[in-house]
Amino acid sequence: MPEIPEKQWAQVIEKSGSVEYKQIPVRKPGPDEVLVNIKYTGVCHTDLHALNGDWPLDRKMPLIGGHEGAGVVVAKGDLVGDDIQIGDHAGVKWLHGSCLSCDFCQQADEPLCPKALLSGYTVDGTFQQYCVAKAAHVSRIPKNVPLDGVAPVLCAGITVYKGLKESGARPGQTVAIVGAGGGLGAMALQYAKAMGLRTLAIDTGDDKKDMCLNKLGASAFVDFAKSKDVVKDVMAASPDNLGPHAVLLVAVAEKPFQQAAEYVRPRGTVVCIGLPAGAYLKAPVFSTVVKMISIKGSYVGNRQDGAEAIDFFSRGLINIPIKKAGLSELSDVYDKMKKGEIAGRYVLDTSK
Repeated sequence: MPEIPEKQWAQVIEKSGSVEYKQIPVRKPGPDEVLVNIKYTGVCHTDLHALNGDWPLDRKMPLIGGHEGAGVVVAKGDLVGDDIQIGDHAGVKWLHGSCLSCDFCQQADEPLCPKALLSGYTVDGTFQQYCVAKAAHVSRIPKNVPLDGVAPVLCAGITVYKGLKESGARPGQTVAIVGAGGGLGAMALQYAKAMGLRTLAIDTGDDKKDMCLNKLGASAFVDFAKSKDVVKDVMAASPDNLGPHAVLLVAVAEKPFQQAAEYVRPRGTVVCIGLPAGAYLKAPVFSTVVKMISIKGSYVGNRQDGAEAIDFFSRGLINIPIKKAGLSELSDVYDKMKKGEIAGRYVLDTSK
């Protein structure tokens, strides 16, 4: 049995907009829970919404944010089965737990469970060294998989992988990724390529352009800040000038959500993933009808989606561009995120 300390370091939100790095007690797992010694945790834009409290969703306060934690199981409850053992590697995701008995849970739509618990939002998350999680929902991580690299897969990877599946795009078809240079977008490009899709990246900045084209395999890049007509340029960048077969919106601003329905090809699908605060969808009714466009939302994946997303990574098909910082540096990472200066994904080392 590993030695478990009584105190640990954590980033705690006591009031909206500010986070305090301090020591708190280490919780003990309940009967159906495991205690995971978090080694690395990704920082997602959702964590910024949790910090600011600007979503129409009640959150726990005070709150420990974070929901991309990868670590080692150090304790387990009496009701936890033999499929997860002390010493196993495990991931703590956005979906902390669900009832497992409602209509949604029984049809593998557990993220839609009306009693769902959300890591780093309605329950304490992964911005701490030891995190309690529901054994039924933690991801099983092979021991040959690096914990720092796999951490962002636990939210960003699963989310975009699910979105690509929801898009219905088939190998050889084109998918536009809006916000391609951010944490979600960078992974969406990777998963799309691994699934045999052609990718068109939409973002702004030379660093993001270089990353998308030269490191992540995008076939084209449209800089929305330099473009005089984003809709026209996106359509021109598609192989037959008719627009992409699908659009994945992982942007954090409202305007791209309004543009997507204009440049997606006839019978194309617009998949909304990003959650800009207070934003609304808007599409011209005439062209939406005559082009037979589908507009849909895609939430986080279920447990099987998570296992598949991790498997892509474990086979070396996903090369996630990460930058590392210490858990104590979370506020600095938030500042960079607010300024749009992050290309790829930040991963926090909880030992620092």
